[in-house]
Amino acid sequence: MRTIATTAIITATGLLTVQVPPEIAPGTYQVVLVLDESPQPRPEALARQDVPVWECGAWPADLSLRREDMYGDDGR
Repeated sequence: MRTIATTAIITATGLLTVQVPPEIAPGTYQVVLVLDESPQPRPEALARQDVPVWECGAWPADLSLRREDMYGDDGR
């Protein structure tokens, strides 16, 4: 018998999704489910100002992104 502590997601329709460690072999298992009395708060999404921005300046005026210009004669 093995005890795994992980986070589970239960949808409004009652579907339970659990991520188990990769060393658990696929198959049918008997499991015991223990729930805390109150659900954990959902993680907040990143606000736009929290996403890092890299300023690289303007692209060169003569920049060509055509396949023929990016790859050699062998197509790579």
